[in-house]
Amino acid sequence: MSSRVPVLLSSSSVFPEPTAAAFEMAATVGYDGLEVMVWTDAVSQDADALRVLSGHYDVPVLSVHAPCLLVTQRVWSPDPWERLNRAAQLAETLGAPTVVVHPPFSWQRDYAKNFVPGLAKVQSRHPQINFAIENMFPVKMAGRWFVPYTPGWDPTTSGFDAYTLDLSHCAAARIDSIELADRMGAGLKHVHLGDGTGEGRDEHLVPGRGNQPCAELLRSLSVRGFTGAVAVEVATRKASSRAVREADLRESLEFARRHLAPAGTPAPTPV
Repeated sequence: MSSRVPVLLSSSSVFPEPTAAAFEMAATVGYDGLEVMVWTDAVSQDADALRVLSGHYDVPVLSVHAPCLLVTQRVWSPDPWERLNRAAQLAETLGAPTVVVHPPFSWQRDYAKNFVPGLAKVQSRHPQINFAIENMFPVKMAGRWFVPYTPGWDPTTSGFDAYTLDLSHCAAARIDSIELADRMGAGLKHVHLGDGTGEGRDEHLVPGRGNQPCAELLRSLSVRGFTGAVAVEVATRKASSRAVREADLRESLEFARRHLAPAGTPAPTPV
């Protein structure tokens, strides 16, 4: 792999296809690696299975998304600390330098109360891994907005060593993603590339199809001294065919490569 910022395919981007299909798609389209979203698919939880797929398709796993979604609250264990530890072990086994973590849900009171010191303990056991806390967004229910995370959806208010900047989540929160990247500062270690329209919901559109400054953010990474990876996290579940899904993921990769390339440098052409 060259010294350019690696562009990864999040396995969530091929849903409802399984994790194994993400490796095939990443190899077909020409991504630099994969972000494994750990969820109810047994393969996503299995280091041996992931290692076999990675070797078969020659697609390295370069980040692991811990099981933080509502639908993954019992993956591996109902204990959120056990899930985080297992995600770290999976990343370490696969040689992935980053684990993406969501802020605690508000109802996870003990986990939320001890999140900062607890995360520091997990970090001390896995010093080579960036535990990159992801920005989230408020949600609307019954006509009212509420924040389902503690202490909030913006992790910079608490302060962490590493962050994941998700542009689709910025759109859903109706905030300036460039300003949030500025607040993350040197802690910006990982990017989830997807777009949104600012309609107050999480859309994960192909970059360039919403109103987020996706291109501007990508172009700014070299100035920021960014040394992490950009993971394409777009929703293709409504794609009418596999060919349409592949086209969306190819367009996303081309967008990322084009805007990550230094000025005056032709962006690499995906295979």
